[in-house]
Amino acid sequence: MPIALAVSALAAIALLWADRAFPPPLSEAATVSAEVLDRDGHLLRAFATEGGLWRLKTTVEDVDPRFIEMLIAYEDQRFREHRGVDPLALGRAALQFLTNGRIVSGASTLSMQVARLIEPRERRTLAAKFLQVARAIQIERRLDKDEILDLYLTRAPYGGNLEGVRAASLAWFGKEPRRLSAGEAALMVALPQLPEKRRPDRNLAAAEAARKRVLARAAVAKVIGDGEAERAAMTAIPTRRLQLPVHAAHLAEAARRKDPAALEHPTTLSRNVQRGLETVARESAVKLGSKVSIAMVMADIRTGEIVGEVGSANYFDASRSGWIDMTRITRSPGSTLKPFIYGLAFEEGLVSQETIVEDRPADFFGYRPRNFDMSYQGDVSVRQALQLSLNVPAIRLLDAVGPSRLMVRFRRADIRPRLPPHEAPGLAIGLGGVGITLRELVQLYAGLANHGIPVRLGNGVEGVPGPIDGEPLLSTVAAWHVADILSDVLPPAGSRRRGIAYKTGTSYGYRDAWSVGFDGRYVLGVWAGRPDNGAVPGLTGYGAAAPILFEGFVKAGIGTTPLPGPPAGAVRLAQADLPVSQRRFSINANGLLAASAREPAPQIVFPPEGAHVELSVRGQAAMSPLTLKLQGGRAPFRWLANGRPLPEATRRRVSRWLPDGGGYSTLTVIDALGRAASVRVFVQ
Repeated sequence: MPIALAVSALAAIALLWADRAFPPPLSEAATVSAEVLDRDGHLLRAFATEGGLWRLKTTVEDVDPRFIEMLIAYEDQRFREHRGVDPLALGRAALQFLTNGRIVSGASTLSMQVARLIEPRERRTLAAKFLQVARAIQIERRLDKDEILDLYLTRAPYGGNLEGVRAASLAWFGKEPRRLSAGEAALMVALPQLPEKRRPDRNLAAAEAARKRVLARAAVAKVIGDGEAERAAMTAIPTRRLQLPVHAAHLAEAARRKDPAALEHPTTLSRNVQRGLETVARESAVKLGSKVSIAMVMADIRTGEIVGEVGSANYFDASRSGWIDMTRITRSPGSTLKPFIYGLAFEEGLVSQETIVEDRPADFFGYRPRNFDMSYQGDVSVRQALQLSLNVPAIRLLDAVGPSRLMVRFRRADIRPRLPPHEAPGLAIGLGGVGITLRELVQLYAGLANHGIPVRLGNGVEGVPGPIDGEPLLSTVAAWHVADILSDVLPPAGSRRRGIAYKTGTSYGYRDAWSVGFDGRYVLGVWAGRPDNGAVPGLTGYGAAAPILFEGFVKAGIGTTPLPGPPAGAVRLAQADLPVSQRRFSINANGLLAASAREPAPQIVFPPEGAHVELSVRGQAAMSPLTLKLQGGRAPFRWLANGRPLPEATRRRVSRWLPDGGGYSTLTVIDALGRAASVRVFVQ
């Protein structure tokens, strides 16, 4: 007896030592495909493993609970009770082997199948079966039942290079396994037994017969009813394998380069938005012709997060150079920068929406801009000039506000457009004589849409998007005037109004077509052209890019958020109600604002530029008036606060202004000759 106990003890010690010395290769079993996910955890794109397998990590929570019930009912009815080996099934298999002289049924539990999947054996022998039994017991000692199921769901073979229920469900049904129907779930249970022989694209009859057996077993086990089993057996089985999702291909590649070892790459994209934009880009490129590509960027103007980004019309289309991410390529923006010229002119108090400006041939020290259609409109309002994208009026205003000042405003939005080497900013930047990327252009418009507060866009993967601290891109009032004008631009032919403000642009030689638009929540930018910078005759922003913009807003499925109403101080005055100095904008022969040589231009001496002025009365909510002082200029003087004229003109050089509230304000004075001066102050 003591000898027997000793032998038993030694055997137990040996088994424990073997268990620890030769553990199952669970770490290798964890090798899965890397996944790029949207903001809600939905799959955008997966990458095959080093062995070329599509093996997506799958857990019990990822699949329909009825699938788990079917799987256990068909493969291992006592799965929840045994510890890796089912003695009843093992006894039955042994008896069949002795009776028939060969293996009839393997008595494999799900735990034993997992053991075979993580440590495959080519031949079915007793030694291999014994190893499976030992490994199953080891696995049961280390993992709970759901963790064992997770391994099976991830590693089960489905033919070809498909492994795991999730990869197979996406490949055969185009959907996640948590949404499987009874017939689909039964097929997913049946295929792993003989994955190559039952592949529905190669042997439909075998797949149907195997599915029918699973449904019959599920009905017997009361997982589904008899009637449901019959209906499920009549549903069609897919005969073509689908491609796994390949959304946001360029961004997905960038995410993987950022962290090659990671298995999950979260992004800020929305799968529904991304899918809609990609569909629009792909279909629109076909309409525009060969070699034409399309890029799109949609961002949340409040957070700066990218919610959709399309780098090309089709990543896999070599004829369109689809591998090039055109959201990051510097191109000429055409007329898309004009709104910021007008915004700066509004902010400076040089014009109002109904100010008359000339659209006639002009010479700016040798630079002679011409309109796109080579015609001229004569006298037009500022509102009309921007809506019609007239070139000459835009250059007149840019000449007045100064190209360098416009570039400074771009830098406030953390955007630095590229100029030709060794060149200073000139008037040509107003018509596209500068380089910018689609992402940068969308970032500029995000600031315009965000009440003039600049917003830094994320890149979808890393970085910290959000408002940019510092001076605004434009004053709130100026930004509203620009948006108000752009919101009334007619939609392109075939598109209905969407409640968005938008601008188009076409670069020289029909190389780039642009359109950028925004509602109260999102901004979308579109570029169309050839990646090799070749010309596309007839390609224009209004004719090509604008329809894509409008369709993009529709297909993105986000609805339309109304544009914000006018802020305090913003008002649209009729032409007759404007001060005399703002009724017409004109420059003299020297390219300067019309003025008299007798008096110097007006200059605001108090408050100075950038001053912080405290006007609040201690213990009270009210504010005291601010004294305004100026020098020079010809009376009468018209003061404007944030673009809104003060009650009446004055001939005095000292005035008083009562702010509506605290924060940054722009004060402008215009004299009788139309000369203006402005300062920006912070009121507290």
